[in-house]
Amino acid sequence: MAEIRLHRAGPKSGLGRLARIGDFGSPYWAYEWGGGLALARHVLDHRETVAGRKVLDLGAGSGIVGIAAAMAGAREVVAADIDPRAMAAIRLNATANGVSIVPLHGDLLDGAPPAVDLVLAGDLFYDPHLARRAARFLERCLGDGIAVLVGDPGRADLPRERLRLIAEYPGPDFGDGDQVLGKRNAVFAFEPASS
Repeated sequence: MAEIRLHRAGPKSGLGRLARIGDFGSPYWAYEWGGGLALARHVLDHRETVAGRKVLDLGAGSGIVGIAAAMAGAREVVAADIDPRAMAAIRLNATANGVSIVPLHGDLLDGAPPAVDLVLAGDLFYDPHLARRAARFLERCLGDGIAVLVGDPGRADLPRERLRLIAEYPGPDFGDGDQVLGKRNAVFAFEPASS
């Protein structure tokens, strides 16, 4: 995404130093994921989605979605992730793009929704257990009057019955490498369960 500069994983990126701190596996926050790419593109193309609003980038990883929201005129952006190293990556990436983001370390999915106007949830449906927890949290957000947009390339655990397609964008997903021909990532509105 040309508008946003990110520190990416690579031999000379410096992000490897973060990954070597403590007991840690793959630096998932150092790569672009399809849902986040779609959400960031959507927000930049439809600035009215976030303009003047307080936004939560849930499962922020690198912070690409939050950065897009800040660039598009969000009043405030909170970027939440469970990995403390993601907090460092978010700060680095926000600085590289000249935007202000509040990093929030922690697992928000079992608690009450924070005081925000909009939740942008990218790539939270890659695991069945995480998908169930995320859907319950997003349901509580709707109950508190918070709008929710979900970005995802169409993973198996996506709660399709709760989603209304808003837009699709061509692009890669995490782990695709150069095999992106014909791939599409989507943005959905997360909606109340039908009665």
